[in-house]
Formats: sequence, structure tokens, C-alpha cells
Amino acid sequence: MPTALRQYLTITGNYWLFTLTDGAIRMLVVLHFYQLGYSPFAIAMLFVFYEFFGIVTNLAGGWMGARMGLNRTMQLGTAVQIGALLMLTVPDAWLTVAYVMTAQALSGIAKDLNKMSAKSGVKMIARQGNAQLFRWVAWITGSKNALKGVGFFLGAVLLAWLGFQGAMAALAAMLVVGFLMTLTLPTGLGAIKKKAATESVFSREPTINWLSAARIFLFGARDVWFVVALPVFLVSIGWDFHWVGAYLAVWVIGYGAVQAIAPRLMASRGAHANVHEGPGAKAAAGWTFALILPLAAILAALSAGLTQGWAITLGLAFFGVIFAINSATHSFLILRYSADDKTSMNVGFYYAANATGRLMGTVLSGVSYQWLGLAGSIGFAMFFVLIAGLLSLRLSALGE
Repeated sequence: MPTALRQYLTITGNYWLFTLTDGAIRMLVVLHFYQLGYSPFAIAMLFVFYEFFGIVTNLAGGWMGARMGLNRTMQLGTAVQIGALLMLTVPDAWLTVAYVMTAQALSGIAKDLNKMSAKSGVKMIARQGNAQLFRWVAWITGSKNALKGVGFFLGAVLLAWLGFQGAMAALAAMLVVGFLMTLTLPTGLGAIKKKAATESVFSREPTINWLSAARIFLFGARDVWFVVALPVFLVSIGWDFHWVGAYLAVWVIGYGAVQAIAPRLMASRGAHANVHEGPGAKAAAGWTFALILPLAAILAALSAGLTQGWAITLGLAFFGVIFAINSATHSFLILRYSADDKTSMNVGFYYAANATGRLMGTVLSGVSYQWLGLAGSIGFAMFFVLIAGLLSLRLSALGE
């Protein structure tokens, strides 16, 4: 097996195992604490540190990866996630809001160290041009998201079978395997000879800055109705935890599958001018504005009194396909715009913006649902989509 492919599969394998635990934790925390009587807003607050420390970690992690190597930052992220999982194996009486927020902070640090390392690592080992880079980054991102959906279902099942604490212990044991896999990666992967200055974590390149700004509102648009509002809404209309976990899992798996084959879909439909170079900013803007259609359709269906389950299911499927292609395009563009010696820092800066969008979306998901219901959460999502599209147009105006 070629060395580059072997390293790619190692990075992907670790990312897969990590993603299973990340998706499972999210579902376990939402469902367990709703079961304990927490309000939607209180549940959203449990994830605030997770998202906030993701912002900090991406900025610091990109700098760390440039100095010490992406293999080390991936190992560090995996080890921290194991620790965060073990923290949540304590009795329910210890699971105060502050304690869970602390564990979620560690999990957020771990997740974004792992993500930054995996995405930057793909850039380092894909040496056959932009076409290969687009395929590899789309596959690792799409397959990761599909497995996050499996993680949602796994979390719901483990909660029913093993309880909250038992589920966390099982996930920690699984992730030990992922840590051992990272030990086979070459030392110093992605490290640069000239040591990066600390101030270099903040990008000064216009393309990186505008793309990152669009990313904030793109992922805010997804999470503002998907993270807290949707699962709590489904439980409120009579769905049990198994069905909620399975439903969200199927959606994320489908979303990830579309994301993984996005290069093939876009090439077959002529969605970008040169299949050998991958999509550009115009494609990102077009797919972003298209997200307004399924959101508006869901609101119209709910207003017309149509069956809620079917209205949300069909609209969510349409939303997922468009968002998957959009996300794959974004993930490719950040690597395309980054020079080798700045990849980890640019990726770190970009995913700090991603975490900012998730933080904004997560908090507003709880607040908007508690005050305005699901329709209010979807309304916020449409507003964020509009902003993300306008920012993408600005990126396109730079000639990219």
C-alpha cells in the first residue's frame, strides 16, 4: 500500500472512532439531562464551554501543529477525549451543571484538536493535485459526519442499555484503540522548520478571512435549529428517545454520505468549471443561498397545518443534501487557499470560526425554541443563511 494512502487511512480511522464518541456524547447529554428535567435552555448551556473552548483550541491547535507536528496534536486530542469521557462516569449526584460543562470543555478541546489535525494532515499527504485533495477531504469529512449520525444512535442505545455512566465508560474504552492507531503516524507530520510566531494564528489573507466569516453563519444556520430545538421538539410531540436518536442518526448518516460523494455529484452536473481544480467561491455562494428553500418549505408546511413529522422529515432531507455539498465545498476551499507552511494555522483559524458559529447556533437553539418554538429557530436559521450567502459572494468578488 502506498505510504500516503496508508497514512490517510490511519488518520481517517482515528477520526472515525473519535467521531463515534463525539456524536454519542452529544445525544447522551441532551437526552439524559432532558430526562432529568432540565429545560431546553439549560441543556444548551451545557454545551457552551464545548463550543467556546473549541474556538480557543482551533487557534492554539493550528499553532501547535505547525510547531510540534500534527501527529502529536492528534494524539493529544484523543487522550483528552478519553479523560473527558471518564469524567462523566461519576454518579448522577456529581453531575452538576458546572461539572458537566467542564467535561464538555475538555471534549470541545479534544474534538477540535483532532479535527484540525485530521484535515491539515490530509493536505500534507495529498500530493496529486486539487482533484485528489477534493476527493480525500470530501470523503474524510463525509464519512466522519455519517459516523457522527451512527454516534447519535449509539448514544441513545447505550443510554438505554448501560445507563449514562456505563455508556461513557464503553466509549472511553473504544477510543483507546483510536489513540493506539495514531502512534503509527510519522513524527513531525506537518511541522514547519521555521517556528511559527504566536501572532500568526490570526489569518491576514482576505480569502481565508471571508471564507471563515461565511463559515460562522453557515454552521450557525444549521445548529440553531438542529442541536437542541429539533430533538426536544420531537420528544415533546411524543417520540421516545430511541426514535429520536435513530431519526437524527439516519439524517446525519445520509448527510455524510452525500458529502463524501460531493465531488462526483458536482462533476457529473457540471457544478464547477474545472473538475481537475475543484469548486470555487461561486459554487459555495450558490449552494448557501439554496438552503433558504427547504427552510422556507418547512415553515410553510407547519403554517398550513400539515403533519409535523412529514413536513420536518422531507424538509430536513432536502436541507441535508444541499448543506452536505456546501460543507464539502467549504472544507476543500480552506485547504486549497492554504499554502503548505500555513495549512495547520489557516485550518485552525477557519475551524475557530466554525466553532464560533456552532456556539452561536447552540445557544440560540435553546433560547429561540424556548421562547418562539421550532418555527422561531428555523427563522433564525434562514437569517443566518442569508448572511452566509452574502459573505460568500464577497469571497467570489475577490476573483476566487
